Amino acid sequence: MSEIVDSFVAPPCHDPIEILYQDEHLLLINKPGGLLSLSGKNPLNLDSVHHRLVKSFPGCTLVHRLDFGTSGLMVIARNKAINAALCQQFSQRSVRKIYSALLCGHLADDDGVIEAAIAKDPARFPRMTICDRHGKPARSHYQVVERVDYAQQDGSTVPVTRVVLTPETGRTHQLRIHCQLRGHPILGCDLYGGLLLPGSEKTPRLMLHASELHFVHPVSGEAIHARHATPF
Repeated sequence: MSEIVDSFVAPPCHDPIEILYQDEHLLLINKPGGLLSLSGKNPLNLDSVHHRLVKSFPGCTLVHRLDFGTSGLMVIARNKAINAALCQQFSQRSVRKIYSALLCGHLADDDGVIEAAIAKDPARFPRMTICDRHGKPARSHYQVVERVDYAQQDGSTVPVTRVVLTPETGRTHQLRIHCQLRGHPILGCDLYGGLLLPGSEKTPRLMLHASELHFVHPVSGEAIHARHATPF
């Protein structure tokens, strides 16, 4: 099998990371869209959430990641013990993650569940694929907020459905590929059909935002209910 080559080079991200909360154990941040969570192997992809934060918070580590184009809430551990405790919450699926998104077109249903196993697609890296045989189980819930004509920066409009997405599992690209499977890709998604709707090619970003993150503080035991307004 030929070696997978990642030729992606991230364009510069000038937006700052917003620190929403910090203590001696962890950070809660708002990641801007267009910033890698972790620096890539390509030296041109050095800029990332971790690369920026470790300068001010030595020893900090990522507990989870958001896709390059996704904005929103992330929790960052400030030491290895906190990382282990938070990772356990994620692996036990006791962390609740809620996303806001704009989907291409108008969904017929007001809510539903998408259940389809996801696997790597080596022939089309970095894409993932739906595969019952080799994939890992994945389940996502969606709830329609509104159906509107979304105004682009040039004044043109595209029909979209604003939804709340709640993943039960945390597979790579899960929400993006599940929405494509449902027939309504996330607007602006370059990998899974979100730039194919007429007019959507002008969309400036992936319209996916991690708007809520619910977990338990690993030291105080306090229930943390973090929310951040959707920027689109």
